[in-house]
Order: sequence, then structure tokens, then C-alpha cells
Amino acid sequence: MLQDVSPKVLHGVFDCFRGILYEGRIDKRVQFMIEKLFAIRKARFQGYPAVRPELDLVEEEDVLTHEVSLDEEIDPEFSLDVFKLDPHFAMNEKLYEGMKKDLLGDDEESEEDQESGSDVESDEDNEAMQIKDQTNTNVINLRRTIYLTIMSCLDFEEAGHKLLKIHLEQGQEMELCNMLLECCSQEKTYREYYGLLGQRLCMINKVYQENFEKCFAQQFAMVHTLETSKLRNVAEFFAHLLSKFALPWNVLSYIRLSEEDTTSSSRIFIKILFQELSKHLGLQ
Repeated sequence: MLQDVSPKVLHGVFDCFRGILYEGRIDKRVQFMIEKLFAIRKARFQGYPAVRPELDLVEEEDVLTHEVSLDEEIDPEFSLDVFKLDPHFAMNEKLYEGMKKDLLGDDEESEEDQESGSDVESDEDNEAMQIKDQTNTNVINLRRTIYLTIMSCLDFEEAGHKLLKIHLEQGQEMELCNMLLECCSQEKTYREYYGLLGQRLCMINKVYQENFEKCFAQQFAMVHTLETSKLRNVAEFFAHLLSKFALPWNVLSYIRLSEEDTTSSSRIFIKILFQELSKHLGLQ
């Protein structure tokens, strides 16, 4: 909407954002958000309509656009602040109800339609729920999509952009984190590509940061089941996130250094983790 009504103002706003990026005195998360905003603008705001379809209730020929300038004097119309009794209140209410029905439809008819279709919808929902419970097809397809995206991208920036475009239901972010860790652990040697990708996800959305915290606890609890190469890759992955402050340091509270609480595998994991942290932080 602003691009059509006042493109110069929009251009000025983005010039300010560009200046903020050039200064470089901002948090990584803010930097990624501004870069994403520029990408959306480059795509001419596709997928971001000025008015949502469910709110677009007025026909195009009936639309009246009121333009307000900050430089002009605006009449506040203080007389409207005083309540005045409408002598034709009942008649105006009937007119309003008629206009509301024309725009929104008859509530009674919609309720009857909902009731008549509720049985069919409930049957379809139950059938869909049974299919989902029995086969988990949606999760399998999602994991396949995430895996192919991670493995096919040339760099972490491309992978991060494509992964964030995948539609995830609430709670499915954990699937992405687990798949990223699984891909990382399957490599013969650790690739920084995975650490940078995990860092990008954590910086953009705190949901991924929280899920990677859970992944750290899960991986440390089952570290005795990992082969040495997988163990090393996972340790280096989390060392990268910690050294870049993509993960909070309180995740180390999951580690308890005692003979009863550690195994030979977990001690190797801790050793590699702190060696890599020393390497990364020592360079800084």
C-alpha cells in the first residue's frame, strides 16, 4: 500500500535501514531481520498483501481512500466528542443491520450451514487424524524436504533462506533442528556449514534457539549410543553455537561432572566440546 501511495517515503525508510546495516553496530538478529525485509521488498512484497483477504470486505468500486498529510492542518472535529442523541435511532439501526447482512451475510444461515456440515467435517477430520496417527506421512515428507534442502544448497545462507520458507506447523521446528543435527553427524568430518546454518536459525528465531537447547540435552543424554565420528561432529556443532553466542551458556548446566553421571563417551564429548570452545574463543 505504501509503495503505491507514497513510494518516495518508502524509499527513504529503506535508505535508513541500509545506513543501519552499513554502520554494523547492531545485533545479528536485527541484521538478519533487516536483510529479510530487503529481500521481501525485492520480491515486491509478494505474500504480504496490504489488506488481508479476510479483511477485504469492501468492493473495489466502493473503496474510498483518505490521504492525510502531516504537513497540513487537520481539523480534529471536537464537536464529535460530545454525545448527541439520535432522534432516528431505531431506523438507523435497521439500516445498519441491513448493510451488515449485505457485507457479512446472514449469521443464521451461516450457523445452519455450519451445523449441517459439521457431521461431514467431523468424519473427515477423524479419518485424516487416523491416517496421520497410523502412517505419520506428513512428518516423513517434512523430514525428506528438510533433508533435501540442507544437502542441495551451496552455502548456509541459501539453505537458511529456503528452510525458513518451508511451512511448519507449531511444534515442527524441532524436526528441523533434529534433521540438521542428523545430517551433521552423518558427515565423515565436521563441516562448518552446519554450524553456520544452526547459528543463522538461532539468530533469526528464538524458537530454534530453545529447540537446540533441548537437542543439546537429548544428545548429551544419549551420547553413549553415538559412534566416535558422530560424537565429534555433534560436539563441534554445539561448540560453534556456544562460541558464537547463538546458544546461551546455561545449556552447560546439563553436564554434571561426576563419576556416576558420566560415561567414557560423555567424557570424550565434553573434552571435544571444550577443546573446540578454546579454539574458537582463543581466536577472538
